[in-house]
Amino acid sequence: MIILAVDPGTATTGYGVIEYEGNRFKVKDYGIISTEAKVAAELRLQHIYDGLKNLIARYRPDHFVVEQLFFNQNVRTALAVGQARGVCLLVAADGGLPVAEYTPLQVKQAVVGYGRAEKAQVQQMVKAILNLTEIPKPDDAADALALGICHAHSYRSNTITRRALDDSVLEG
Repeated sequence: MIILAVDPGTATTGYGVIEYEGNRFKVKDYGIISTEAKVAAELRLQHIYDGLKNLIARYRPDHFVVEQLFFNQNVRTALAVGQARGVCLLVAADGGLPVAEYTPLQVKQAVVGYGRAEKAQVQQMVKAILNLTEIPKPDDAADALALGICHAHSYRSNTITRRALDDSVLEG
């Protein structure tokens, strides 16, 4: 399964493309889509849309993962991130991709095993799990890769649970 995971932001949108087969990860690509602050908001969002559309065309992912909006103190930032997140959902829908969403707490729990883990701990685990030689940079790309890992583990456990339930229904 190929997963395109996205950490949305108006200035910087992180992305990670990973392949997950069996219990093994292979990083296909990661990086950021960045926009200039002086550019009109609608053009920034269009740039994010186009960048994600290109990634979908290039890697043909099976799943699209996006971070759930975490509301913080800065309402203006939350609104801007919400707009970028909306673009992510739109591009996934345009590509016919199923969307999964995870909170930062869920990602930390899946990657580190502790929902209150520090960013540095998450980054070290991303490096280890994906067998990378260094921590992925910038942080937005590392966050996107962590989202992809979270989805791979969640999807796998959900699939196993679903099969077990299906089997018990068939037997019962």
